[in-house]
Amino acid sequence: MTPGVIPTLIVGGYLGAGKTTLVNHLLRHAGGWRIAVMVNDFGELTIDADLIEGADGSVLALAGGCVCCSFGSDLLGALQDVLQRQPPPDLILIETSGVALPAAVARSARLLPGLSIDGIVLMLDAETVRQRSADPYVGDLVRQQLLDADLLILNKTELCSPTTLAELDAWLPSMITPGTPVVAASQARVPPELVLGFHAGWAAHPDGATGDALARWAAHPITPPIAAAADRFVNELLELTAPLDPQQLLAALTAPDAGVVRAKGWLTDLAGQRHLLQLVGRRAELLPLAPDAGPAGADRLLVIGLGGVYQHGHLLLNK
Repeated sequence: MTPGVIPTLIVGGYLGAGKTTLVNHLLRHAGGWRIAVMVNDFGELTIDADLIEGADGSVLALAGGCVCCSFGSDLLGALQDVLQRQPPPDLILIETSGVALPAAVARSARLLPGLSIDGIVLMLDAETVRQRSADPYVGDLVRQQLLDADLLILNKTELCSPTTLAELDAWLPSMITPGTPVVAASQARVPPELVLGFHAGWAAHPDGATGDALARWAAHPITPPIAAAADRFVNELLELTAPLDPQQLLAALTAPDAGVVRAKGWLTDLAGQRHLLQLVGRRAELLPLAPDAGPAGADRLLVIGLGGVYQHGHLLLNK
């Protein structure tokens, strides 16, 4: 994370897609990182009772130093308040209303210095998304939400038959921006690192080890999968032993056949400039760093890919 800049993720999706379940899941697996969850109204997001330690007006104090803040109609004002908190949060999650356009929320948040929008994670209800997308009243909204996403989590797959999942697998590519990864889930249970961005694992292991949590989740199969090839996640730590062309690496990581879902790390370009690379689905960002910023030692990149699809590091680095 760049000093003084707080990574921020937008969590969107139509009503009933499972945003509440996802947020609670992430809070339970925060790994000691302080997460600030921004919601339009506390009534729209039910934080699990055992996670709440106290309340003060529009702020809920949560376990592990996390907070939940209601922003009503003033998102930017609430974000400014969060940025002034001491100590500041390590990560901000903005949970949008089910009838909001996540990209519009992201554009508003970008107006504030001190925030870095990592991407838009969109929750989909596997049972109803096709029906909602064709609805004469809300179909336009649902279809635009699909296009806004950088990473799609297809939730409630346990409620669908294999035939329905196969039909969704064939239908979704025509509704989303090319290159947007789709991760299947049951009860919003996905590896937290897919959304949180390795914060817990990397912080606990500054020498570059991924940590027990990431290893455990990377080996955890998601059943049933949206596609037969994507039945588990693969994690890989790439040691970058020489300077490289950042744009060439970004092109390799975001290629439709690369199978990369999440990536974060540090690299040095051919001119000797060091960068922080952050990737969420199809969105990738490269931030130049000051000479003394980032972890000491060799450059490295931590990657999560879809099993059976992910092209391993030696293939990505030699494209």
